[in-house]
Amino acid sequence: MEKIQSAQNSRIKNLQKLFSKSKERKEQNLFVVEGMRELSLAISGSYSLDSAFICSELFSEINHPEIRAKIPPSIVFEVSLPVFQKIAYREHSDGVLALVRQKAHTLNELHLPDDSFIIVLESVEKPGNLGAILRTADAAKVDAVIVSDPLTDVYNPNVIRSSVGCVFTVPLAIATLSDTFSFLKENRIRILAAELQASQWYQDTDFTKACALIVGTEAAGLTNFWLEHADVRIKIPMRGKIDSLNVSVSTAVITFEAMRQRGFK
Repeated sequence: MEKIQSAQNSRIKNLQKLFSKSKERKEQNLFVVEGMRELSLAISGSYSLDSAFICSELFSEINHPEIRAKIPPSIVFEVSLPVFQKIAYREHSDGVLALVRQKAHTLNELHLPDDSFIIVLESVEKPGNLGAILRTADAAKVDAVIVSDPLTDVYNPNVIRSSVGCVFTVPLAIATLSDTFSFLKENRIRILAAELQASQWYQDTDFTKACALIVGTEAAGLTNFWLEHADVRIKIPMRGKIDSLNVSVSTAVITFEAMRQRGFK
């Protein structure tokens, strides 16, 4: 096994590029996963590994024998502690980083039940919000998340970290606004637009049939397109002095009401 002891090593420098630059991730079709929990979920989600970097001073094969066994020895590189500390994204890393190949995430890869519940994110721009929504989607076991015209990379390290790896567990598609709309119409999925000026309370809305919850950015909300084409426009009661919640919190509130109506099946 090759041991890397310099931060100037070409593999280490490339890994740092992939951590920080969306353009590099797109061009190389790779992204970085840090941590055994996230790597385990990526492997379970049939993601293909390009290479793995392990620091033996931090990593314990005893604690993770099943995952270590799934990493081919030919793609493993031993990294010294000083080098690993420079490249690790987290303060308390467990000593493993991996380069993983991206997936296409097309709409035609989604396989939905007749009564599907989908979350659609329009032009999401904050990685933390996207990650938090994916975590909610996993917890509620929604049928899919569609990221429409994203302004952030779904493989941004902050998305992976804030989703605690749920970017690998939730059926995910990336599409344009028009393709997303066509997909919903073709599959006869009702469009429920979340917005502050809606007249209908979310808890009075029927979520038991096939539907898609559409949420927008915190700064601008949804575009007029979704507001004009929504079957229902819904809102959350706000009793305090502010008029809105964080988009990830709003999504969680509405999503779990939908699951409550569906009997959490």
